Amino acid sequence: MQIAFYAPLKAPDNETPSGDRRVAALYTEALERAGHRVEVVSNLRSYDGTGDREMQLALRRRGLAAAEELAAQLQKRKSSERPDVWFTYHVYYKAPDWLGPRVSRVLGIPYVVVEASHAPKRAGGPWDVGHEASAEAIRLADLLICPTRFDIGCLEPLVADRSRIVLLPPFLDTKSYEAAVSDRIAHRTRLAGEHGMDTTVPWIAIAAMMREGDKAASFRELAEVLGRIRDLRWHLLVAGDGPARSEIARALEDAAPGRVRLLGTVEAAEVAAVYAASDLCIWPACNEAYGMAMLEAQAAGLPVISCAHRGVPDVVLDQRTGLLAPSGDTQALARLARELLVDAARRAQLGGEARRFVASERSLAHAALHLDRALARVQAQRREPAIRPN
Repeated sequence: MQIAFYAPLKAPDNETPSGDRRVAALYTEALERAGHRVEVVSNLRSYDGTGDREMQLALRRRGLAAAEELAAQLQKRKSSERPDVWFTYHVYYKAPDWLGPRVSRVLGIPYVVVEASHAPKRAGGPWDVGHEASAEAIRLADLLICPTRFDIGCLEPLVADRSRIVLLPPFLDTKSYEAAVSDRIAHRTRLAGEHGMDTTVPWIAIAAMMREGDKAASFRELAEVLGRIRDLRWHLLVAGDGPARSEIARALEDAAPGRVRLLGTVEAAEVAAVYAASDLCIWPACNEAYGMAMLEAQAAGLPVISCAHRGVPDVVLDQRTGLLAPSGDTQALARLARELLVDAARRAQLGGEARRFVASERSLAHAALHLDRALARVQAQRREPAIRPN
């Protein structure tokens, strides 16, 4: 199939690194692995982060105009070059999809949305324009692909036909993590030399952007956890950077003087190496949809300690690939961290299962197969005629 791909929050080729950009790129890779031709048909960004109604209305006008222009352009193509399916990644109240519903209707093709979210509490608030547009897109979608069971529960009130909702948990390409694990000793030796760390004690590793909001909240909770376990011997490696670095660095260093190594922004291959060289990942995941970084840590054989909140239980399997505490309970997180820091055998058992879990159930190949089946089904079911403009 020819897939028209669109990410209203951040395009796969956006210059600013983020988890959202990474996941958008993974979906294009999975679609291509399944044999589909993927075209990013627009880089129009519909994001409003401030709750400015006038900005949202301006984005709507711009989006609707862009939809009309794009639909006309695609209609002029030869039939063999037109998209068979419209595929939008990540729709929510701050970044609604103004293009997909209209272009897919004009072309008479299925409208597919991945990772849509709906929060009724946003109705009538500062983002009401985007909230209503996102709800309408959810209602119109021929197929809704959800990464977590939490998301499914949010969408069900808007969808009469539950068969339109499909669960496809987060996934990734495991190649770089498998390669890093095979060179674990070399990576650990190198990092120990570069950052003055003791290879005989456990290493805790995380990778996260250092920005205000939920990320900074997670780092603050992490600092509380570290303060509760500083009687034990360990090192912390942090891959990531951002505008809140100074505040975060101060909180971590105050909690664990001399134990923290801030690596800054590093390439994906180095993140895999840091994980593979380490022993444990601890991340509170405050208000995160699911946490791709924790899936990456598991791909490198690390057990993960986090909180059973939103989509995290779909990424970290409690007692199988890691340990989950109640949301926001730093005392429970510290207790679980202590359990694993003093039990190397349990860490190894959970870490081995984490690596097997990602390789077998959260791989790019696994996702490609399920995406292909879902798209084939929705295309076969779609029988509505195209609406031609006057």
